[in-house]
Amino acid sequence: MNKWLEGRVVENRHWTDALFSLRVEGVALSFQAGQFVRIALEEDLARPFSFVNPPADPVLEFYGIVVPEGPLSPRLARLRAGERLLVASNPAGFLVLSEVPDADTLWLVSTGTGIAPFLSILRTETPWKRFGKVVLVHAVRHARELVYTDLIGKVHRENPGLFHYVTFVSREKWPGSLHGRIPAAMRDGHPVAQRLDGIRRTVGEVGKVVTVGKRQIETDNGRRRALAIHAMTGRTRGNEDLLARRVRG
Repeated sequence: MNKWLEGRVVENRHWTDALFSLRVEGVALSFQAGQFVRIALEEDLARPFSFVNPPADPVLEFYGIVVPEGPLSPRLARLRAGERLLVASNPAGFLVLSEVPDADTLWLVSTGTGIAPFLSILRTETPWKRFGKVVLVHAVRHARELVYTDLIGKVHRENPGLFHYVTFVSREKWPGSLHGRIPAAMRDGHPVAQRLDGIRRTVGEVGKVVTVGKRQIETDNGRRRALAIHAMTGRTRGNEDLLARRVRG
């Protein structure tokens, strides 16, 4: 039977009206970077959230989006410092680098809140020891949704020449970002595809592509496992598979 642990919110950061990050202390958990855990306010209503923090950080961090009519996320977004949060004692998930064979370049492709597990992975030693280069791709609708830029900048400074950060913004043009959606990067001749090809030539041939997005985070555990395994081995489906083939050249 699952055991619930009680933590206390130390910070609730609101990036936008809908995006928020909870930092929670007082919960000791053992997990691998890339995994998720269920959180709740009452035991009978819980949702899975990926860890943003690396395993060595005792303060847990979760990044989420408000579902306006949802039973839990609006309440989580209203939590204040000092309030209680329940965290399950059994982290799980296969979106971990121990599932990925070694390669020259690792592409971490995310949309929306799907960036969360990659932020945990990037702050461990593993990707920098096993891969020659790491590329983080983050696709959002609006530029204000490009979150954690200070953290990503720190990762870049600590790994000069090894780390590349690529952003897509679909609903507005934003300096430094590719304008459009990830599927456009798969169509030959499309301007976004041409720019992505230029990035690929800069970082070299890709070895493995890891993808994660909103659908994977919100599915049940069995479905999540299947998607994670497909992503980690490069055998992703649909748009993700096409992107994998494009960045492989």
